[in-house]
Amino acid sequence: MIRILIADDHAIVRAGLKQFISDQPDMQVAGEATTGSEAIAAVRAGEFDVVLLDISMPDKNGIDTLKTLKQIRPELPVLMLSGYAEDQYAVNLLRAGAAGYLNKEAASSQLVGAVRTVVRGRKFVSPALAQILADGVTGDADQPLHGELSQREFQIFCKIAAGLAVSKIADELHLSVKTVSTYRSRVLEKMGMKSNADLTYYAIKNGLID
Repeated sequence: MIRILIADDHAIVRAGLKQFISDQPDMQVAGEATTGSEAIAAVRAGEFDVVLLDISMPDKNGIDTLKTLKQIRPELPVLMLSGYAEDQYAVNLLRAGAAGYLNKEAASSQLVGAVRTVVRGRKFVSPALAQILADGVTGDADQPLHGELSQREFQIFCKIAAGLAVSKIADELHLSVKTVSTYRSRVLEKMGMKSNADLTYYAIKNGLID
C-alpha cells in the first residue's frame, strides 16, 4: 500500500485528491497537512511513501518546505502541486530535489501515474515539462531568466520578490546577512536587473508570486 501525505492549505483541493486516491486499491491517504510546518512535522513523526506538496503554503513556501523535507528524509519522493504552468517553476524545483511537478488541473489519471512513478524511484515528467527540458538541452527554447538561477539563488529570489528583507531571509534560511546579500547580488547580475522592485515586477509578470 502506497502511503501518501497531502500537504495543501485548501480543503477542497485535499478532498479532491483524496477522492482520486481512494479509488486506487494500492493507495491510501495516510496524513494531511495545511501548512509547510505541519508537513515537516508529519514527515518527522510518521511513515509515508510519497508527499504531495502544494507550492503555495501559508507559512513556509513549497520551496523551503521541499528543501527541509529532503534534509529530513532524502529518499522520500515529493511531488510538487501548483496552479502555475510547468515553465515557471518545474525545472527549478527538480533541481531542488522534487521528484516531479504536477499542475493542479492535471487529470486524475496523471496524478495516479505520477505517484506510482516516483514511488519506484523515478522522476515524473509531464509531456509539457519533457518538451521544456528537451528544448533546454537542444537550445531550441528561450529559457526564462530565472531558469539560469541555482536552487539556492532561486529560493532567495522568490523571497526577495515577495518583499522579505535580507535580514529576515538570513534568519529563515540560517545564513548570514552577508551571504544572503551576496546571493542577491548574483541574482540581480544573472537576471540583468538593478533592484528588488525589478525582481518583484518580474516575479508578478511571470506568475511566480501572486
